[in-house]
Amino acid sequence: MADAEEPQEVAPKKSKKPLIIGVILALVLGGGGFYATYSGLILGQDPAGTPAHEPSASPLPDIAFVPIEPLVISLGSAESGRNLRFSSQIETSSAYTADVTLLLPRIVDVMNGYLRAIDPAELDEPATLLRIRAQLLRRIQLVTGDGRVRDLLVTEFVLN
Repeated sequence: MADAEEPQEVAPKKSKKPLIIGVILALVLGGGGFYATYSGLILGQDPAGTPAHEPSASPLPDIAFVPIEPLVISLGSAESGRNLRFSSQIETSSAYTADVTLLLPRIVDVMNGYLRAIDPAELDEPATLLRIRAQLLRRIQLVTGDGRVRDLLVTEFVLN
């Protein structure tokens, strides 16, 4: 019963000063951020909304694209009925466009030979397209000579 007679300690009241300072700082920083964005300090624009400096685009490199006729390759045995439709373009400099166009029959032959030799089960893997592209690019570069072909762009790769 002695416990019931003792006065309970009253917790000291917490100060609201940190809360008020936090709210004031949030308002000041929010207003400062709005002003910096509106005045163009952050995005590089003047208050009228026009860019302070026009971005200059560099000129495009000397490139040309030579299209390759779409290839339809039968995969596996004839009973499976799976086909691969593959179309691409060769990236080259405009000085070598005529050379690459002249060698297109050899390029198509190399592509047909490689694509026909691929195991159909391998085509289900996600990284196969990257591997095929790299292999075909290397073979095309061997046919055309070093420095004539920059890249092989695969525009269609459809399995049915």
